[in-house]
Amino acid sequence: MSKHTPDAPAKVIFASRNRGKAKELAELVADAGIELLSLADLPGAPEVVEDGATFEENAATKARAIAAWAGLPAVADDSGLEVDAIGGAPGVRSARFAGDGATDAENNAKLLRMMADVPPGHRTARFVSVIAVATPAGKVSTVRGTCEGIIGHEPRGAGGFGYDPLFIVPEYGLTFAEMDLATKNRISHRGRAFRLARDLLIAAAQGRM
Repeated sequence: MSKHTPDAPAKVIFASRNRGKAKELAELVADAGIELLSLADLPGAPEVVEDGATFEENAATKARAIAAWAGLPAVADDSGLEVDAIGGAPGVRSARFAGDGATDAENNAKLLRMMADVPPGHRTARFVSVIAVATPAGKVSTVRGTCEGIIGHEPRGAGGFGYDPLFIVPEYGLTFAEMDLATKNRISHRGRAFRLARDLLIAAAQGRM
């Protein structure tokens, strides 16, 4: 894959096929002359195994692998839910909590079963998002965004995905699944992490990282 020419926008690869996430991130750096490409735009990109013990390890592994493959800076995210009453689970296994290939509904049902006897004052949790930015030479930097909340006793709301119907933000009295998208993006773990990653992303695109 060829690098950008001096009169063309600097290209950065987002190590995900999620066009929604890519669009959100692209908007943050739109004024910096950066063209953000997702893996959905790049046929033949390798599948990267996410077997790290932390969000940082998984995000860094994805970003480093895609940067090396593309010969361009790459950015990756890894995110999940940490519930205090069950030792920080599901954590890095958030998408596979009820087993490989589990649906959102199955993951939510398992969490509710495990939390059935946990009283209201002990249902604290947080969403975590870690963004890693890597150069083709292998240098990686990460940032972390979080959003604190509590786990409800039943799903609420029709929006969002994953654990959004169970995650209540106390300041709003709403689950992520009940919020409008603009509000959720403003306060969410991923929105915060993306904003923190902006300067890193620009530095990598301009060869200053």
